[in-house]
Amino acid sequence: MLTQAEKGQIFRGLHYHETAFIIPNPWDIGSARVLAHLGFDALATTSMGFAFSIGKRDNTVDRGQIMKHIAKIVAATDLPVSADLENGFGDSPEMAAETIRLAAAAGAVGGSIEDATGRDDKPIYEFERAPKIICMAVPTSKTRSSACRRISRRVLTCSTRRASPLKLT
Repeated sequence: MLTQAEKGQIFRGLHYHETAFIIPNPWDIGSARVLAHLGFDALATTSMGFAFSIGKRDNTVDRGQIMKHIAKIVAATDLPVSADLENGFGDSPEMAAETIRLAAAAGAVGGSIEDATGRDDKPIYEFERAPKIICMAVPTSKTRSSACRRISRRVLTCSTRRASPLKLT
């Protein structure tokens, strides 16, 4: 069985290939094992798929249940797992950062935080929220401030630069 650090290295490496990689979304242990058997390089949880599989609507599963689900998907295969973390289960960057830390503790090596608030009056979070979340999730260290500056620049660069087309093979 690979360690979380080894899975993290594999997952990071997938992002540096010249071609895109496909990351499917298992909704339970069985689908995770089938997808691993089919030869995928990584998996990504699906909050909606999980909610539907337990008879609930999307955005109605609490953070504790999602973390248990992530841990089960991680344990089901030896593939790296990225976690669907909704909006971080709260409006504040602190809450989202805590959700990222909990997902890492559950074994995830990546994750996504949605920018949708779920409110009609303000459907999308402000742009500045993203680097704040990431910086708060980074463990405190001497390199934290320089890492946060790099992250802030990358988020700004990614949002303002036109994306180049992906090469699919």
